[in-house]
Amino acid sequence: MKSQKTRKPNHTKKNKKMFYEKIYQKYINPFTDFGFKKLFGQECNKELLLDFLNELLYEEQGRIVSISYLQSEQLGFSENSRKAIFDIYCENETGEKFIVELQKTDQIFFKDRTVYYSTFPIVEQAPKGDYWNYELKAVYVIAILGFVFEEDEQEPDKYRYIVKLSDIETHTVFYDKLTFIYLAMPKFNKELHELNTRFEKWMYVLKNLKLLDNQPDELREYIFEKLFEAAEIAKLSQKEYLQYVENIKIRRDWKNCFDTAITRATNIGLEKGEIQGIRKGYKKGMKEGMKEGMKEGMKEGIKEGIKEGIKEGIKEGKIAESKSLVINSFNAGLSLEIISTITELKIEEIKEIIKKQIDSVIPDSVINGKE
Repeated sequence: MKSQKTRKPNHTKKNKKMFYEKIYQKYINPFTDFGFKKLFGQECNKELLLDFLNELLYEEQGRIVSISYLQSEQLGFSENSRKAIFDIYCENETGEKFIVELQKTDQIFFKDRTVYYSTFPIVEQAPKGDYWNYELKAVYVIAILGFVFEEDEQEPDKYRYIVKLSDIETHTVFYDKLTFIYLAMPKFNKELHELNTRFEKWMYVLKNLKLLDNQPDELREYIFEKLFEAAEIAKLSQKEYLQYVENIKIRRDWKNCFDTAITRATNIGLEKGEIQGIRKGYKKGMKEGMKEGMKEGMKEGIKEGIKEGIKEGIKEGKIAESKSLVINSFNAGLSLEIISTITELKIEEIKEIIKKQIDSVIPDSVINGKE
């Protein structure tokens, strides 16, 4: 008896067009993991990353001739150490290291995270053996941000940050081999006709690519021709397209879960806070009102009491909001580390809230599985 061969799906152009029509944009979004690594993390598009780095860092180090991709997953320094996974990790022809990170949403300790990341390419430069004079190659950590730093919100034109170890008195660079560059994309608001440099064109493309229907005349240069061709959704393979769709879906699901948790927690907190505030306000108003006279005191006391009570109630409501946000985020599948970042609560506080909510003790192995 002849064995039957499994028939592979027929991915015709018609099928591919059907998939394509599910996304109503012509070019991929660089602010997705798939889109960012498609444009900058593939060997066939290495030229794009090289040009971007040259335009970004030319004043810092001159022209980079070539780059080589390195292993993006970095193991810790010991068996129990935490590892790091970079979006893109590469080195140039002289051995200088470049970490390029895309961060879509704000993180409380994102600056700390970039400093932590910088330690990996520094430590890995130590050679094996007894002798080493500690000479290091330069390390660059580049972060493309989908948010702005809170402390600089009032400086709308400040979108590029170049950070080095400097002397705070003389304002001179003390050590020039460790550089952090942050690009706050929401602050870059130049229109096409205002673009004066290749770097500004890169900024414009990264921010607006997903919104464009075609390649603008102002960007008719070889490097951008290559970029627009690589970014065209219709030219993705079916496997790539499905990866991109799944990437977008995961991002939307996570954002919807987060927004839902925030909305529900806020509504519950405000409702409870307002009720408690009115009760406290009435009680306090009665007490203060009796001192000034039954009629006038009642009127003024309740007014001030309700105002103060609502203030206190909203404060308690925010506590309820945090608890509700923890539960909703946990149910949505977020890790304790992410929940801690969102709520600014300690991990142990989060565990305690979850345990109380379900009226039973959760084994540490179950909760820690979320971490």
